[in-house]
Amino acid sequence: MAGSSRTTFAKRQKERARQEKQAEKAQRRQQRKLQPEETAVVEKPKDLVVTYDEEGRPEGLGFHDF
Repeated sequence: MAGSSRTTFAKRQKERARQEKQAEKAQRRQQRKLQPEETAVVEKPKDLVVTYDEEGRPEGLGFHDF
């Protein structure tokens, strides 16, 4: 019978840890609600610049063009 009390204790610890984690998440959610949006800054995409070779054909785009 000693084994069954050990599992009950483990279940209790697991449930308590779950409740604490849930409370921490709720607290973080509440803090985020109160703080103004700081990361909402979005840059406009830059226009691509197409360069042409001597024969009038467009040159390939480089890695830094995107």
